[in-house]
Amino acid sequence: MALTTESLAVGLAGVAARMETAAEELNRLDAQIGDGDLGVTMVRIGRGVNEVLGDLPDDVGMAFMKCVQAITKVSGSSYATLVATALMSAAKVCKGRTEVPLSEMSALLAGAAEAMKARGKAELGDKTVIDAIDAAAKAVVGLDDGRAILAAAGAAVDDVIERMRDRPNRVGRARIWAEKSIGLDDPGMVAFRRMIEGLAG
Repeated sequence: MALTTESLAVGLAGVAARMETAAEELNRLDAQIGDGDLGVTMVRIGRGVNEVLGDLPDDVGMAFMKCVQAITKVSGSSYATLVATALMSAAKVCKGRTEVPLSEMSALLAGAAEAMKARGKAELGDKTVIDAIDAAAKAVVGLDDGRAILAAAGAAVDDVIERMRDRPNRVGRARIWAEKSIGLDDPGMVAFRRMIEGLAG
């Protein structure tokens, strides 16, 4: 099985739809330790990407880049920047290819996590979305079936959300409320979990 522009478009449309239904939850979680607008941000990202899905090039890397451009156009928030950074990382790896084997998903996720760490000045253990992406990357090593990948990634993210719940957030605006964040789920991790659900359809 392989990732193509067509399957990418179907997946991202599913993510956009899931963001519409998850927005209230994400805003509520974000309000506990941030601006309370993560759901709004994710809806904007989804709608922005939706506008270009019907006109993506066959080159998977260039298709990712078109989505990056759509995201930066609709939102300049820190989380949107991280999402764009992740997709840009994937774009570099996939450029020039019309099919990308799903067996490369682990490497693509790992690359995205590294790019996000550099951009967001975060490390593993800081209780951010990067912890969730890293866990997903490790969970899908060796898998090449789409459903199996999404199931393994989802389970890994659920586990890391639970494991890190009782730790403080150490990066971004949330670090200001580090003690208050203990016992709370990280909004960015939950947003990534909802993205996986959107991809699963």
